[in-house]
Amino acid sequence: MVLGHLGRPSAGAVVASPTSGPIAPASFHPQQFQYTLDNDVLSMEQRKFYEDNGFLVIKNLVSDADIQCFREESKPVGLMVMRDVSIAKSEYSPSEKTISKIQDFQEDKELFRFCTLQEVLKYVECFTGPNIMAMHTMLINKPPDTGKKTSRHPLHQDLHYFPFRPSNRIVCAWTAMEHIERNNGCLVVLPGTHKCCLKPHDYPQWEGGVNAMFHGIQDYDEDHA
Repeated sequence: MVLGHLGRPSAGAVVASPTSGPIAPASFHPQQFQYTLDNDVLSMEQRKFYEDNGFLVIKNLVSDADIQCFREESKPVGLMVMRDVSIAKSEYSPSEKTISKIQDFQEDKELFRFCTLQEVLKYVECFTGPNIMAMHTMLINKPPDTGKKTSRHPLHQDLHYFPFRPSNRIVCAWTAMEHIERNNGCLVVLPGTHKCCLKPHDYPQWEGGVNAMFHGIQDYDEDHA
């Protein structure tokens, strides 16, 4: 599930996912749903879309005020900080330009507040049920690439990193903290791949280097995706 706070697309833009529609009664089952539970939040159209594609876009869910608070807290102390392999070698002083990820931010009170936002949890519960557990928290930063293309993240399956199951009760709540598009490194999803089996992963053989834990699907062919 992709949780975005971005504005509406311009007129004529193609919207890939339904974000509104009449709420279907919980007792109405035209088909069996494997990935969502009966609820009064998602429309039947949204449930069908997720069943087929594996993601939803919920626009303007997280407020601009909350986003700004999280941005101001994006330099926490004592957390696991990952740095871009090419930038970190060229700059000795830690800065936003060298940081690529902040892992496991559940120890930071302000950042973890994202995981407690009721507007987020009401959607998460549609997939997991009321017993919700935050298993992996991460803030992703994408500084300008140095020209070696090390800022790329290979396409991967999250189940490669998650040893727990069942997989159909795992959902990711992801929120953009600024305007994103293809040119500045947006999130990429291949619709329907949530139904695939877990494939072998490894570090890609990239000439400019690969960041730590940036594993990718070994046999992925982008020309035949």
